[in-house]
Amino acid sequence: MAENLSQGAYRANSWDVPSVGAVTEHATIGASIFIKGDVSGKEHLFIDGMVEGSIHFPDHRVIIGRSSTVKADIHAREVVVMGTVQGDIHCGDLLDIRDSHIQGQIVTRRVRIDDGAFLKGSVEIQRAEKETREVPKAAAVPTKPEFAVEPAPAATVPSAMAAAATAEPAKAESSNIQKLAETLAPKVAGSGVLLKPVR
Repeated sequence: MAENLSQGAYRANSWDVPSVGAVTEHATIGASIFIKGDVSGKEHLFIDGMVEGSIHFPDHRVIIGRSSTVKADIHAREVVVMGTVQGDIHCGDLLDIRDSHIQGQIVTRRVRIDDGAFLKGSVEIQRAEKETREVPKAAAVPTKPEFAVEPAPAATVPSAMAAAATAEPAKAESSNIQKLAETLAPKVAGSGVLLKPVR
């Protein structure tokens, strides 16, 4: 039994499996195996051979080994690519691209790309379900109220500001609005009020 555990630890290190979660059991497609058709399952999958068709493991991890060639669309929760993939990759969580060659469209929530990886195609990063659900709720919330600030009348402007206002009326108006906004901002900072000049 100790021998089996040590061999399992050796395999995990030699496959260079990412640390996105522990993989305790998985199916393996060996280096001498060629599969043409649909591959699906309910456990993690390690591919070291060749697969043509489609790979469907929506709740599990699919690992494409260094010496493998996959010409298939891949649907999985997590995908690690160390070999060659020609086809689309639809990943529910993390796509980990190592020193590999990928040609196709990628749809994922998170992606990690190592130096030396070759990617030809498109990458679409989707929001997590939690974030997507919050967007409609945020849209239903009314927008923040706007507060219009009009320039102060000339009679209430201090004498120094009045002299500047007569010299350059447009600049003084902007300055007055900015100073009024600066004095009001600390008072309404937590309220989310937007100060907007009215012209």
